[in-house]
Amino acid sequence: MDRVVHAPFSFLGKLMALRTPLYDTHVAAGGKMVDFAGWDMPIHYGSQLEEHHIVRKDAGMFDVSHMLGIDLTGTDALLFLRRLLANDCAKLTTLGKALYSCMLKEDGGVIDDLIVYYLAPERYRIVVNAGTADKDLAWMNQRIQGFQAELKPRRDLAMIAIQGPNARERFWMAFPVARAKTVLLTPFQAAEWEAGEGADRSEWLIARTGYTGEDGFEIAVPVDEAAGVWATLQAVGIAPCGLGARDTLRLEAGMNLYGQDMDENVNPLESGLTWTVDRKDAGRDFIGRQALEAAPARQLVGLLLIDRGVLRSHQQVISKQGNGETTSGTFSPTIQGSIAFARVPAGVAVGDEVLVQIRDKQLKAKVVKPPFARNGQSLIQEN
Repeated sequence: MDRVVHAPFSFLGKLMALRTPLYDTHVAAGGKMVDFAGWDMPIHYGSQLEEHHIVRKDAGMFDVSHMLGIDLTGTDALLFLRRLLANDCAKLTTLGKALYSCMLKEDGGVIDDLIVYYLAPERYRIVVNAGTADKDLAWMNQRIQGFQAELKPRRDLAMIAIQGPNARERFWMAFPVARAKTVLLTPFQAAEWEAGEGADRSEWLIARTGYTGEDGFEIAVPVDEAAGVWATLQAVGIAPCGLGARDTLRLEAGMNLYGQDMDENVNPLESGLTWTVDRKDAGRDFIGRQALEAAPARQLVGLLLIDRGVLRSHQQVISKQGNGETTSGTFSPTIQGSIAFARVPAGVAVGDEVLVQIRDKQLKAKVVKPPFARNGQSLIQEN
């Protein structure tokens, strides 16, 4: 049963935003709620800056229940994934291992970026972005025809990301019985865990993945357990954090945001995601493969602002090789400087100096190789 609250029409006749199972929890905690991809989500609980730093230094948690888990089962599940995705799920040979990939159109444009978990022979879980979930599911359902496999959306699950250098230890403080099942998980590996006993027993998915550049877990639990799990995690010192900190953390960590750094109008080779395209098997005809044969004319690079100012999205970038545009930009609390992703001509190189048009000024910036910061440390000196 779908337990996510689908809000009714307001008196203005407009459909209100969707709410996760933790909506009331966020409001009670003073979360500042904003619309994100059609969902009411907390952008912060008082200080975005403090939430950013607590994830870099200790442990914070995010409600990511707006994202959609989709279970894929069947004898042709792997064959379907090898056709559907640019990365090759045949590499998933260890139970629980996860793979990041883009799902492409025939012309190479990115429909979405997602994670696939290999849970058992003939059984996978795919986690897609909130704003593209309906589109993704429709695309998958159209292309699964002819395969002995089926898709099941899991809106009966809530998802919570616990991130930070102390995230795993604090999670085990909250749920000590889960330690034995998860202590040996390597990065990008998950385990299914039965929580509770008897009639109260439920199955969780605990994955050592995240979107912040820090260690931790992303967990999927039944929606009716979400508020209790959140409270238990908070009781051991894991701080609630909002989407504002999640965005600055992911940009520091060099992680793309769908709809800003890539979308249906660009391919992964133009988006810093060449590493997610696996063409080793010449016989694997994944959707969009032929469109990726040509060398890209553009690339996604990192920028560090030299002059005083703040980089944002959609600012013109001027280089000797031609003009480009920033796709994401922010002030980095870890680096104490302004950083951005920018899509620029292919000839622009790390170390080059470019100009960024910010209002009526052209400010100097240095091209650097992402990530900018991870594991609580600036990586700029290593670029």
